[in-house]
Amino acid sequence: MIPLLIFFFVTLLIGVPIFVALGGASLFYTHFMSMMPDFVVLHRMAGGVDSFPLIAVPFFILAGNLMNTAGITNRIYDFAVAAVGWLRGGLGHVNVVGSVIFAGMSGTAVADAGGLGTIEIKAMRDHGYNAEFAVGITAASSTVGPIIPPSLPMVIFGVMANVSIGQLFVAGIVPGLLMAGAMMVYVTWYAHRHGIGRDQAFRWSILGRSFLRAIPALLTPVILIGGMSTGAFTPTEAAIAACIWALILGVFLYRSLNLRQFYRISMETIETTASVLIIVGAASLFGWVLTTTRITEQLTGGLLAITTDPLMLLLIINIILLIIGCFMETIAAISILVPVFMPAIEKLGIDPVQFGVVMVLNLMIGLLTPPVGMVLFILSRIAKISFERTVMAVLPFLIPLVTVLLLITAFPVLTLYLPTLWYR
Repeated sequence: MIPLLIFFFVTLLIGVPIFVALGGASLFYTHFMSMMPDFVVLHRMAGGVDSFPLIAVPFFILAGNLMNTAGITNRIYDFAVAAVGWLRGGLGHVNVVGSVIFAGMSGTAVADAGGLGTIEIKAMRDHGYNAEFAVGITAASSTVGPIIPPSLPMVIFGVMANVSIGQLFVAGIVPGLLMAGAMMVYVTWYAHRHGIGRDQAFRWSILGRSFLRAIPALLTPVILIGGMSTGAFTPTEAAIAACIWALILGVFLYRSLNLRQFYRISMETIETTASVLIIVGAASLFGWVLTTTRITEQLTGGLLAITTDPLMLLLIINIILLIIGCFMETIAAISILVPVFMPAIEKLGIDPVQFGVVMVLNLMIGLLTPPVGMVLFILSRIAKISFERTVMAVLPFLIPLVTVLLLITAFPVLTLYLPTLWYR
């Protein structure tokens, strides 16, 4: 057990890719310590990705890429400006509302930061906002993407924990809206403190025109959430529906998507999907090794020895996840840690749907923390400021996010009310 963990952490610390560290540590154990045939490694990795819900992964990634390229993000942004740009600190509110709308389409924080973030940061700087505030609110609002359905991390969690992905999706709606509300409260406070005014006057005519232009884009979350809640299609089929709708908008309605762009988008989707699935496969193998070596049992026993109070256990796990999120990519962390934490979660009667939302939100905060926070690197490049300035810009916006995390940890009804209502 000890050599396995040492091998994993040493390879991770020296900068080896996460899937190599996971697979290498597992191969080290199966080949040299347990003397298992090497084909067991391939069998377990293949079994880890042989799951129908995982088919949704490439389609959600493709949908996000299509929407960023097809001009859908521009229409969402224009509608958000017309809807809330008249508030004090208007473009800060626009940033949040735009992310909430886009969250119902892409399912990833990276797609939000890379797509809407490019538009939002430029607009805020052109209107006189300082770069730190623009980067901070853009980074924080991008974390709403994987909380409000659809959500790529929740698909991975559902597969690893054997939990209904549909219920996970619905459970994220209220926390996602709470995150948006908390960030808008922070923007309002910031605007009053720094004397930031309104960016435009409210006009019904402008709101109406922008709404009409954005209706096809706004229908995307309606189609996805409505289809899943009514049972018209599964979450996996919803991902395919999102791609079809994005293609219809980009090719036929907006006519902003050509064959060359589609080829580039397809290649990017293949590359991203391959990286996600190879991590899932390697993490599945690593999780199986942890189970066979009884490490998960020992960790479960250690957690339950500390406390048998469900709330206290969740708070301890929150701290662990916030630390791990600083160093590990989201998909890898979910794939590795779900088998470790789920036995303790089940023994104390904590609802796995609530735990799924708590875990995903923890790891979304991890995207905003150094040294591995992917969103930080993306926005640093978009805003053309240093990584260090980006980190300092994001820190104040962790306050509303951590506040919502504590709320959904302490009050399960915030995550479980809608799933109970829709799936009873």
